[in-house]
Amino acid sequence: MLEKGDIVIVGLSGGADSVSLLDSLIELKSEYDLTIYAAHLNHMLRGAEADSDEAFVRRLCGEKSIELFCERADIRRLAREKKISEELCGREVRYEMFERLSRRLNAKIATAHTASDNAETVIFNLTRGAGISGLSGIAPKRDNIIRPLIYVNRAEVEAYCAKNALDFVTDSTNLSDDYTRNKLRHSVIPVLKELNPDFESTVSRECETLREVNSFLKIKADDALNAALTENGFDRKTLLALPKAIRTEALCRLFKENGVQPDYKLISLVDSIIRSGGAVNLGNGVRAVSKQSTLRFVTDEGTEQFSEIELKSDTEFIYNKKQYSVKELNIDKKLVFRTRRAGDFIRLKNRGVSKTIKKLFNELHIPDEKRSAVMLAASGSEVFWIEGYSTCKNAPSGLIIEVKNI
Repeated sequence: MLEKGDIVIVGLSGGADSVSLLDSLIELKSEYDLTIYAAHLNHMLRGAEADSDEAFVRRLCGEKSIELFCERADIRRLAREKKISEELCGREVRYEMFERLSRRLNAKIATAHTASDNAETVIFNLTRGAGISGLSGIAPKRDNIIRPLIYVNRAEVEAYCAKNALDFVTDSTNLSDDYTRNKLRHSVIPVLKELNPDFESTVSRECETLREVNSFLKIKADDALNAALTENGFDRKTLLALPKAIRTEALCRLFKENGVQPDYKLISLVDSIIRSGGAVNLGNGVRAVSKQSTLRFVTDEGTEQFSEIELKSDTEFIYNKKQYSVKELNIDKKLVFRTRRAGDFIRLKNRGVSKTIKKLFNELHIPDEKRSAVMLAASGSEVFWIEGYSTCKNAPSGLIIEVKNI
């Protein structure tokens, strides 16, 4: 987790875990040539007690000559505004603060998560139906975040504080069962430790194994998605041929890429439409659509409206983040640029037949949600050029149109 010359910011709440982490890193400062800072967020949830914790942290850092970055946030108000729990809101705000400081100082963030925290996290995730990722627990290292105490349990931390005469504060909310984690800590974990006194270490070992499995699945899922990728989405037959575990991991990745939190029920629904076809509303304006041979994720954004523009040799315009230019126009018909309309047809020059645009779009597997944005060049109901699909095969000679993304 540490390299020579590292700059490290310790997330310092003032509790036993973070105080022992700060003390341990100070002990390693000379050996690793570390530059150490501390960061504290006052959540403003406990009134005078929270202010007292902040004062303790300021005093501690002053005594140890550690520069402290201290901020305040009204977590109760922010949680109401975001409609999330105070626990989750506090975590989000803390990590936003850590990331800002990390970028500013080019530093690693050291948090004081222990094996006890990890065991609580695994049990908590298990109760919510988490997959392998959730059951892998708290990673010892993730990007620029390190957790040096992740294999140390809470009892060992308290013993370290006692041995080294380290003062710390106790958050009164940790003593009640008002929060989910506290219920696990006070009521569930003790029972499990009766069954296995080494429960926390056992969970840590199992998490290591699951992280290795999860890493393997991610690699396989990436390979599978690359193999299944087509112009309009992902080939359903290729996805169906995958082992279920790899397909599920691939869907988790696609959910995240489209701004949707992976959820067991939604993933099961999407997995079922890969086989049978259909669509699933994933929330946040995102749908998974399985039609013809393709699975694709669609964002429900309104297509920009377009009426029509007459084609001339110097015609140039922008539509849907593309620039259209007529480079050559040597035909004896009045043509206009427009999108599709009912009754449109095209004479396929190289095939000697006429076909409706609807049937041609079906034949070309153009996704439904893209059809209303495809630009056409037409005279009446007869289409002479279709953007991206018939510039060479079906367009008459003497008509050259250039399309550029902008």
